[in-house]
Amino acid sequence: MYNKVILIGHLSKDIELRYVNNNTVVGSSGIAVNRRYTVNGEKREDVCFVDITFFGKTAEIANQYLKKGSKILIEGRLQYDTWQDKNTGANRSKHSVVVENMKMLDSQNTQQNYTQNSSSFQNGNNPNNSSQPEIDPDELPF
Repeated sequence: MYNKVILIGHLSKDIELRYVNNNTVVGSSGIAVNRRYTVNGEKREDVCFVDITFFGKTAEIANQYLKKGSKILIEGRLQYDTWQDKNTGANRSKHSVVVENMKMLDSQNTQQNYTQNSSSFQNGNNPNNSSQPEIDPDELPF
């Protein structure tokens, strides 16, 4: 099976960094993704808010360089979480995205990439990074 998610949007909140188990770094945030469309000549816009999770060095870099409102491209996998509500005892669930690669799209971040798998921080204009799609900021829907 194939589980891949690519989203471009703005962080909906600052990164919340925490350390778990053997000092594994986990960063939690959210991304707001816009969808613009026209119905019967009327322009409309929907916003989808998605929880995202960063791990390891990616979490540290995201926490250092990103803040609420930062524009970002993320690649990752969809994850389904379930738990029991402590107050009501009801079963709860949600989908979220585990970030494996990210590209900071704000101009002050000089469009830097970070890939979890290669553990390297690179300039976004690296010609050897052909797996990252080239995105014209003027074509973004937000």
